[in-house]
Amino acid sequence: MSIKTLALAAALFGQLAAAHAGELTLFSRDNFRGEEVTIRDGSRDLREAGFNDRASSLVVHSGVWEVCEHKDFGGYCAVFERGEYNDLRRFNNSISSLRQVERGGRGGGAGGFRDRDRDGVDDRVERREERMERRDDRRDERGGGYGQNRPDPIELFEHAGLGGRRVSVQGETRSLSGLGFNDRASSMIINEGQWQLCEHDNFGGRCVIYGPGRYDNLGPMNDQASSLRRIR
Repeated sequence: MSIKTLALAAALFGQLAAAHAGELTLFSRDNFRGEEVTIRDGSRDLREAGFNDRASSLVVHSGVWEVCEHKDFGGYCAVFERGEYNDLRRFNNSISSLRQVERGGRGGGAGGFRDRDRDGVDDRVERREERMERRDDRRDERGGGYGQNRPDPIELFEHAGLGGRRVSVQGETRSLSGLGFNDRASSMIINEGQWQLCEHDNFGGRCVIYGPGRYDNLGPMNDQASSLRRIR
């Protein structure tokens, strides 16, 4: 193979690599204002770029990127496709690592969702909530009331974003081991009451109180809950 042929092949390879390379710019303020940093090869820890937990908006120039709240692609993650995101909502000042991923997939970190309407909420969660609201409306039309069709007071989910295995709890539970759910809850729905989640059996260790609502991520109790009880 001639030197000219090798040079041409190298040039073509460089063009192909450039076509597949991703590029993303983070901004320290919303609406693409403030300080900025452009990432091309991903980052396991944005502290190295002096931008940990500082991004409030971003632009994906090319590629598909997984953005995570903790270093080494841990914690809550989302997938951002090419476009401009002037308000990061769930990820405002909460991005610590990011990497390019294959279209339609993710790089192996936790979470990962599609947010095509760019409202900061997983599209799958929105659809699930819409289905639940329609179910609740139908139940109300039939007269509602506690009974077979009423949701349980609290529902635990194995993965962030209300994904994975689901366990419903009616009342005080001194150990989630009996439900095969010890240290496994990552998100939940509280349909009524205030609940205390604790990191050890029999309500020991650190405890956190949650009120009614949907929690896509349990924060400090993520994969830590071993017991729970209703306190109000």
